[in-house]
Amino acid sequence: MKIATIIARTLLGLIFVVFGSNKFLHFIPMPPPEGMAGDFFKVMFASHYLDVVAAFEVVGGLILLTGRFTPLGLTLLGPVIVNILCFHTLMNPAGLPLAIIVSALALFLLWRNKSAFAGLVRK
Repeated sequence: MKIATIIARTLLGLIFVVFGSNKFLHFIPMPPPEGMAGDFFKVMFASHYLDVVAAFEVVGGLILLTGRFTPLGLTLLGPVIVNILCFHTLMNPAGLPLAIIVSALALFLLWRNKSAFAGLVRK
């Protein structure tokens, strides 16, 4: 189980470092989304909100890659993952498979680090 945790942590960290960095450096060409998804991205880009999200992605991904403070990395990435899942479910279903994989990896890591989050669900 320890090897599965390391693999999941590394994969999730790489996904967020690569895609978060891409929002700054544009090294992976992405077609502009259409419809509501396109409008959503226009607003996020114009308001520089996308820069903040990308920074959280890169920092959270780097924390996961180091293997230290994994609960902190999961805490930073949690809201981003929820947003990614909602975005692809409601506006752009083409990216839903990757969003589901990212969510599954995060849930697995959350389960493996449940002792760090136990205080949130304690009476």
